[in-house]
Amino acid sequence: MRIAIFTDAYWPRVNGVSVSIDAFSHALLRLGHKVLIVCSEYPESMDVGRLVREEADDAGPQPEIIQVSSFEFAISKEDRIAYAHKVFWVSRQVEAFAPDIIHLNSEFIIANFGSYCAKRLKLPVVYTLHTLWEEYGLQYFPVFPAPVVRFIAKCVFKYVLTRCNVVIAPTAQVIDVIKRYKVKKETFLLPTGIDPKYLTFSPEQKEVFRRKMIELHPSLAGKRILLFAGRLTREKNVAFLLNLLPAVFEKHDDAVLLIAGNGPCHDELMRLSAARGIRERCVFTGYLDRTDLGLAYAMSYMLVFPSLTETQGLVTIEAMYSGLPVVAIGSMGTLMVMNGDNGGFMVKNDAGEFAARVLELLEDGDLYARKAFEAKLHAGAWLIDSMALKLLDIYRHTIERYGRASNPSDSPSHS
Repeated sequence: MRIAIFTDAYWPRVNGVSVSIDAFSHALLRLGHKVLIVCSEYPESMDVGRLVREEADDAGPQPEIIQVSSFEFAISKEDRIAYAHKVFWVSRQVEAFAPDIIHLNSEFIIANFGSYCAKRLKLPVVYTLHTLWEEYGLQYFPVFPAPVVRFIAKCVFKYVLTRCNVVIAPTAQVIDVIKRYKVKKETFLLPTGIDPKYLTFSPEQKEVFRRKMIELHPSLAGKRILLFAGRLTREKNVAFLLNLLPAVFEKHDDAVLLIAGNGPCHDELMRLSAARGIRERCVFTGYLDRTDLGLAYAMSYMLVFPSLTETQGLVTIEAMYSGLPVVAIGSMGTLMVMNGDNGGFMVKNDAGEFAARVLELLEDGDLYARKAFEAKLHAGAWLIDSMALKLLDIYRHTIERYGRASNPSDSPSHS
């Protein structure tokens, strides 16, 4: 099968959409299929360098990539907007690739390119709804009233939904949102799986990375690391974490917080850590290369994850696969991934309860060992290759139904 994936966000842009597309595309390639990714072009300056570079880890088949020239999104300098007039240039290249199906992974200019190509080439369209812009949009457009932002986001979603044949939702909560829009589309639940190659390392690799990290951040030496990984935006709720940690650090002077990520709230969170008197116990790394992030899991003690709007829960399941117990707020993707207290503790949005669970894992060695084992075991069901097989089933189903709808005379008679 030949699959054309359209996305407004892809490497070097670091977010869950990029991770999901990268994981699925490589899994599809390993299964013998062809993949084309159409995405916005990002400047080389955004590329996240690897902390420790050893042998290349990108052996094997690679997707074909069409990068569309773009300009900076004024209100989010990490994002790019493709030039709309490039649609004809893109469509010619997509036609040459000769895809069997179009897969949209975003809602903006590149997604419109995908819709145009599907219509021109008479192809079925699958759409994965990754981001709930009704919530995220408030972070990008804070000067506008919330009802206005939500209304616009809803209109954008409904527009994309009407132009696809099948919808993929990474969580049950996203399915609920789709139902609320009252656009009747066949919808499948399919979370993104994890790719073990980014989470499996030799003892030597782990030691080299650990030494390099301590060289860059000496306060990590000899400490138990509480890890947060993700974009530093308000919906990630990192301020909640910084406000509760003084009570934890007061009881455990061997604990530190490692924040792996970047974003518009970076400076604000650094100031908050200083105001709470824990600046020396908080290490801000900026974005990490995917392999480096996997090594950061490997050197950490637990994942502390207060995010309220995870559509997929990728960080949670990657940490669990790495053997880290997790303390996380039970919301959306995290709720689905942990499904209770599997591999850690899923708590309410309550600082006291969150801190209490962190303290339990710091103080009870038997509990910690049990939760670490449980986390690794639970995460084994989320491998990307098994998820890719399910995605292929969705593609085949969509192509078959589209073919019947396009050629009703070929459908079996029910008279």
